Amino acid sequence: MGGYKNLLVYRLSVTIFDFTVIFCDKYLFDLKFKRTVEQMVQAGRSGKQNIVEGSKEISSASDMMLTSVSRASYSELSEDYEDYLRQRHLPIWDKNDPRVLKIRSFKETISKETSLSNLSKWTNLDYNNSENFANLMVCLCMKQGYLLDQLIRAKEQKFVQEGGFRENLFKKRRENKFGKLD
Repeated sequence: MGGYKNLLVYRLSVTIFDFTVIFCDKYLFDLKFKRTVEQMVQAGRSGKQNIVEGSKEISSASDMMLTSVSRASYSELSEDYEDYLRQRHLPIWDKNDPRVLKIRSFKETISKETSLSNLSKWTNLDYNNSENFANLMVCLCMKQGYLLDQLIRAKEQKFVQEGGFRENLFKKRRENKFGKLD
């Protein structure tokens, strides 16, 4: 409960949120995109905040639900970036595109912040180009979705093996009332 800052999904959520703000400031500054910008920034924020809130929950069910909400936020955000590309007749890179494979191989770390500069050097891509930047964000959202799916599966497995908060509380109450029943 609460060790979210040591989770790779949290570190990546910070990167996605920060990069979304940068992307929107740079490419969607026109007032006609105001609502889209608000929703994209909110999806990035929601994805991050639900990881934090879920990790603070004592209920396993609430934790898994909030992690699932986070997962949905990244699907929504990825779709916004794909819309951006499609509406401007820019290609959405295939998952086997060498640029995608290079981005996917980038290792986010918990210890230090990722910047566009690090990613630009690693991938050898120019993120002053909106096609590159939007496709980077699609890749990061997809990677985050994969990592969150793994986290949800691990939480489900832990719940199956150890039970949930209420179940364990009831067990302790019963043991207190009737003595240990083995």
